Amino acid sequence: MLLPDAVRDLVARRYRNRRRYWLAAQDEWPLELSLSAPDEREAQRQPDALRAWVAAWQSWNGPGEVVWNERRWRALGTQDVPERLILRDPDSAAAWLGEGQRWQRASTRYRHLAGRWPLLAERLPRYFDILADWQAADVERLESLLAWLEANPQSNLYPRQLPISGIDSKWLEGRMALITDLMASLQQDAGGDLGFYERCGLRPPPHLVRMCILDESLREHAGGLMDITTRLDDLAGLNLPASRIFIVENLQTGLAFGSHPGGVVFMAMGYGVGALARLPWVMRARCIYWGDLDTHGFAILSRARQQLPHLESALMDEATLLRFRELWVTEPDQYAATELPLLNATEQEVYRGLKQHRWGANVRLEQERIPWDYAWAGLVDYQAP
Repeated sequence: MLLPDAVRDLVARRYRNRRRYWLAAQDEWPLELSLSAPDEREAQRQPDALRAWVAAWQSWNGPGEVVWNERRWRALGTQDVPERLILRDPDSAAAWLGEGQRWQRASTRYRHLAGRWPLLAERLPRYFDILADWQAADVERLESLLAWLEANPQSNLYPRQLPISGIDSKWLEGRMALITDLMASLQQDAGGDLGFYERCGLRPPPHLVRMCILDESLREHAGGLMDITTRLDDLAGLNLPASRIFIVENLQTGLAFGSHPGGVVFMAMGYGVGALARLPWVMRARCIYWGDLDTHGFAILSRARQQLPHLESALMDEATLLRFRELWVTEPDQYAATELPLLNATEQEVYRGLKQHRWGANVRLEQERIPWDYAWAGLVDYQAP
């Protein structure tokens, strides 16, 4: 015998799990929810609960329609009992949950964008929170950007050159994955897993990379320099006989590396790690990626393996994640994909756990939070599984 609060909890779970399908009108309405009406034997065992349950639905003034049915019971006589609650549409369900305004914003914006670009109709629902929570000015910027990129597919402009009000590097920085994904839909995914600049036909900024040469004997090949920042292509002719290449996400983490025979560390390359494949001496070495233990860290790893198929990962496993549970922070926006194609089975399982909130909501372990003695030992002694 489900009371109104229990049914509301069921609707809340349905809303969290199915709202993207509601948005795309892929679920059938009305929604009928059983109230778990008892049989006579159960009613006889719980007469007080039965009376409270019937009274609760008799006084019901929430959304939807309660359907009653007459039961003819041998001992209890004829009883009218509530059998199910019918919710006519997602609007009433969302309003009941206190999500009415967010739902209306999301559905209005979805209809508008999908109406303008029918190819986005299938992809947009996965971005429900963006549709529901973005400021109107940001939605307008996104729409203007998509329209301009659609009309100018190969502009070869730098992002700062785009003639669109409100679009700048800072605005783009946190939205590149979203824009890339939506443009893939508009282009019907032509070109496979292209990055932001290739997908949008834009010119990437000059690719500056920073690296530290960890072996003193290797520095002789670079005029004795240890810490180098330069254009990537300028490193192609360096021809360092390095045996182990470390790649880390955080700049200060890379600067903390000590001496290591045959070692070089690249740092703070973000999603551009795969560009290291343009350096022949990197392709000849053993390459180890250590990124943040979050969804974007694994997305960087998967994308980099398109160009660096031999790239290994270190300190990006479940044991490391759980060992430093007290150091977790929250990942603001998780990477969109459910699966990443170039992760191995162990990595994929951790990524899946992060996406499914197996250990908590949007769990993130930043690499620089891991105690350095533990991290350095793990990197120096790293052996591929």
